Amino acid sequence: MLRYLVGILGLFLTVWTVGAAGDSELVVYSGRSKGLVHPIIKQFEKEKGITVKVRYGATAQLAVALLEEGSKSPADLFWAQDAGALGAVSKQGLFQALPESILSKVPDRFRNSEGMWIATSGRARVLAYAPERVKADELPSSIFDLTDAKWNGRVGWAPQNASFQAFVTAMRVLEGEEKAEEWLRGMKANGAKSYPKNTPIIRALAAGEIDLGLPNHYYLMRFKKSDSRFPVEQTFFTSSDPGNLVNVAGIGILKSSRHTEEVSSFVQFLLSPKVQQFFISEVFEYPVTDAVIPSEKLLPLDELLKLTPELNLEELDDLEGTLKLLHKAGIL
Repeated sequence: MLRYLVGILGLFLTVWTVGAAGDSELVVYSGRSKGLVHPIIKQFEKEKGITVKVRYGATAQLAVALLEEGSKSPADLFWAQDAGALGAVSKQGLFQALPESILSKVPDRFRNSEGMWIATSGRARVLAYAPERVKADELPSSIFDLTDAKWNGRVGWAPQNASFQAFVTAMRVLEGEEKAEEWLRGMKANGAKSYPKNTPIIRALAAGEIDLGLPNHYYLMRFKKSDSRFPVEQTFFTSSDPGNLVNVAGIGILKSSRHTEEVSSFVQFLLSPKVQQFFISEVFEYPVTDAVIPSEKLLPLDELLKLTPELNLEELDDLEGTLKLLHKAGIL
């Protein structure tokens, strides 16, 4: 699983390595960006007196590294950006079961059925749009409507982004391989504009390069934080549409870890009320526990879940199949 990527990622795997952690150190492989999680890690170190060494990288790349390293990995924890990568690592038997004291903190929906990984925060796929050029009553009701000639050259997406790839995996699971490929080819034929990640999609909407975009929900909220008049809005498709996927960032403990108490302490810390509140207030993600003060800027979680399609997040583990499909359709 994921070895399909090894050839193109070989350079990455040799650029940065972590030596074995000392007795009082934890090694975290983090697919979450440093800008988002560094404050959390530093606070953990300060409160617990445990040093944390972090290897940052794209979630898929770190999953490849773990699969290659196997039982010899120096990693204690894998903090991934999406459930698919966690599932891929879990399927190879590299995680150890989490204690019930951790699992019981979140709903079944946000944890692996075998207790091998747990969500730390949630995020939703949305339809972002430029209200100056697209009226609310003109917005498409389904992600499949985006292949209509009406939207030719007007839609932005980020095929290289892990969140987008997880969404494509969800579409494959929900609608089947054939329909997912048909949609990808239809989007390409309809002139969808590719961006390297989500933030440029939001900027392109404001600049008039595109009129619709497919990012995660929190990117626009960060722009709105510094400029409430930023000329972009976002919405959801109709209930249960694949375009409304709610994915999670999550974490698993590697079997190779020798730091039983320390790793459990780290995961417990991520689920603590103050860290969950940080995800809401500073990162604009959804919490996975209820011990928080809700944000008026976020749709209540129970309402959000009514919009998302019925999907077991463990089914997002076939990243390799999605990458092959994206190549086959000429998207990557």
